[in-house]
Amino acid sequence: MSDQQYASRPRGSRTALSEAYDTALLDLDGVVYAGGQAIVHAVESLGTARDGGMHLAYVTNNALRTPDAVAEHLTELGVPAEPTDVITSAQAVARLMSDQLPSGARVLVIGGEGLRVALRERGLVPVDSADDGPVAVAQGYGGPDMAWGRFAEASYAIARGLPWFASNTDLTIPSARGIAPGNGAAVEVVRIATGAEPQVAGKPLPPMHRETVLRTGAERPLVVGDRLDTDIEGASNGGVDSLLVLTGVTDAARLLAAGPHHRPTYVDRDLRGLLTGQPEVTVTGGVFRCGDWTAFVREEALVLEGGDGDGDGDGDVIDGLRALCGAAWTFAGEGSCGLDAGKAIAVLGL
Repeated sequence: MSDQQYASRPRGSRTALSEAYDTALLDLDGVVYAGGQAIVHAVESLGTARDGGMHLAYVTNNALRTPDAVAEHLTELGVPAEPTDVITSAQAVARLMSDQLPSGARVLVIGGEGLRVALRERGLVPVDSADDGPVAVAQGYGGPDMAWGRFAEASYAIARGLPWFASNTDLTIPSARGIAPGNGAAVEVVRIATGAEPQVAGKPLPPMHRETVLRTGAERPLVVGDRLDTDIEGASNGGVDSLLVLTGVTDAARLLAAGPHHRPTYVDRDLRGLLTGQPEVTVTGGVFRCGDWTAFVREEALVLEGGDGDGDGDGDVIDGLRALCGAAWTFAGEGSCGLDAGKAIAVLGL
């Protein structure tokens, strides 16, 4: 198959990404911060990109907090932001619901304040009980203290035939202490209890992309994220380029095994990648080269060597990962690479 049908390797860029694209559509958890604290290099990198003229928009599947609260938090971290710079899955699901429900309709809310505010902005009325006359159910991330009884309330309403909407279905969410259950895990609880399927608005689905485009007006957007199944797939679905950073849930093994819709345009260690060009991955005779590293397939395994052939390349290890992506994705074609990558990843120390 050709490169036009699937990405066979990360793309290069001779200019800094902050100059090549007019707007960065940035995920938050795992990209800008984790557990409320800024990720290393995020504040300085975003400030430099913004000062250079790049518009920064923060696009999150986390429906818990309001745009005002998110903007305030970003500003406290040193990344000045306005509420209008923040787009949430709560806003996307609220628009999806308002397109199908009459103004003033009551909606049973299983989630936090961010979801309630977004629904009110669309003329819908949040309620707390299945007995309060709702005509639909909206479910979004409610934080670690979400009471179990809220899932039962959703189940009662859905069992009565009410349509069910979910802000997103991320199974996990990064925190300062590690990876925690996300809204997708909570959605599974209700799905098991009811056998129903929700309409989902968040990344990687079209309602979130629509919401983002409507609110940012981006002409040359670059999606920046840490998740293959939301950020990168969402960019693929929207036909826009993407940058994967390795500060969140995606590790080297997951990246190498990525299928076509989960392959980012660019790969970098963290948000400093916005400020630089991206080295090209070249291929000759089945050998992929990036910087001081070469990668190829041998005996059902991915092999990575330094530029001098001794396996001790001293270049940026992310160049080595980019070369490995070229070898893995080309081998996999339209599938997922199942080659043994353990030794190659060990060479990188990732």
